[in-house]
Amino acid sequence: MQGARWAIVLLLAVATPGGNAAAQAGPERPLPEVPTLMREVQEHQRQLDKVRELYTYTSTQTTEDLDANARVTKTETVTGEDFFVNGHVLSRTVKRNGQPLSAHDAEKEQERVAKLVEKAEQTPPGQPLRGPTITVGRLLEIMDVRNERRVEFRGRPTVVFDFVGRKNAKTHGMLEDASKKLRGTIWIDEADRQVARLEVTFMENFHVAGGLVANVEKGSHFGFDQAPVPLEKGEHEQAGDELWLPTGAEGTMDARVLLLKMVRQHFVERDSEYKRFRVETGQAGKARVKPEKH
Repeated sequence: MQGARWAIVLLLAVATPGGNAAAQAGPERPLPEVPTLMREVQEHQRQLDKVRELYTYTSTQTTEDLDANARVTKTETVTGEDFFVNGHVLSRTVKRNGQPLSAHDAEKEQERVAKLVEKAEQTPPGQPLRGPTITVGRLLEIMDVRNERRVEFRGRPTVVFDFVGRKNAKTHGMLEDASKKLRGTIWIDEADRQVARLEVTFMENFHVAGGLVANVEKGSHFGFDQAPVPLEKGEHEQAGDELWLPTGAEGTMDARVLLLKMVRQHFVERDSEYKRFRVETGQAGKARVKPEKH
């Protein structure tokens, strides 16, 4: 599942709250300028990230290893508790292939998550916990935006546009290099200025570290979905409020690793069971995610 989340970070950090009523669609209304629209998406995120940090949800990630004929050779399912710290989404594994972690593995996982929580608290929102980052402004310089249109998506007015990386764009660093090899489509909820769906596909092979580490094959593709989720009423919410949160992701990746091993994987993530939580920090290395009881 890391492949899908890595592809998503090429574009922007999304999943931000919103609370406006849906706007009325009408062909007479001009479409918003894409750079302005995307800046508004990010601004909403910065303003409302703290609301997301009151919630956690369950993610179930199923990864299938495929052979050269696309037959499944291995299946692994990981269930985690996902939550937000300082604008970063973190995940604590609670099950593998339907079985709870052993006491030893659960303790190791809790120690790993505690370190990530500490790092997330020290990393500004919008910056990845690992590796480089890319701004929306810079991304739009690398991409050509085309075919802007307004559609009704899942019953809501939505602005949609396609994008494709410019081969002649001057880039610096792995994320920028990868961005100009992508094409895709993005759906923006017009009322709430949220990303409802994102699809990306590699138009050509992408070499990580010159191909010595990995080579992501042309045709690898990823999709990501969000939707407004009803909030459990709490200190900062009113009955009927909604929060945009991830609902799932899916993709297929072909990659050659270390010049030798060909990896073909199909992965699906389904997100559910949204609920309020708090992070309890006790002794060093013992930060714990605890859903609130009602």
